Amino acid sequence: MGSDRAERAATQESTTRARTRRAIIDAAVATLSADHAASLADVAEAAGVGRTTVHRYFPERSDLLAAIGTDVRERIEAATARARLGEGPAPAALDRLCLEFFELGDRLMLLDDVPQFWAWSGLEEDEAQAPSDRELLALVRRGQREGTLDPEVDDTWLHTVLWAMLYAAWEQTREYDTPKHTALSLCLRTLRKATAA
Repeated sequence: MGSDRAERAATQESTTRARTRRAIIDAAVATLSADHAASLADVAEAAGVGRTTVHRYFPERSDLLAAIGTDVRERIEAATARARLGEGPAPAALDRLCLEFFELGDRLMLLDDVPQFWAWSGLEEDEAQAPSDRELLALVRRGQREGTLDPEVDDTWLHTVLWAMLYAAWEQTREYDTPKHTALSLCLRTLRKATAA
């Protein structure tokens, strides 16, 4: 009986710690997106915790940025899995991937805006080695073989075009206050034309 109670308490503490860590990372993304020079104290205030709590989870600013980078990598992989790139026609799979990636805009824009992320999070490694990128390149090659994507364009070029279109859509919402659904529609429309067979 006592061991069950201790196990439940340990599980609850672990859940609480994970929730607090998640709240700090989410608050850091929002805070740093608005002000790249925001301090850990600013992040703590946004997360609704004390500064010492933030320092307990992330002793240095670089630790927090590394955690955000890791979080983004994990979200990219999860988004790629949800897009089910192996199912159905390649253009439809590409649309699903765009829809999933579009939701990561704040995080991916932050990584692009703060160069230190690339050094502190391991993101400086060859992008093409990431599982999500390998899956995307495989999707493009499949679409080219099936004749549903432009066979005359290099697969790595289409990979770059996808990210460029997403970046343009995110920038459109941030700089011009374009509604997200409008920016996403423009992104998909342009990408479809750019990749059409």
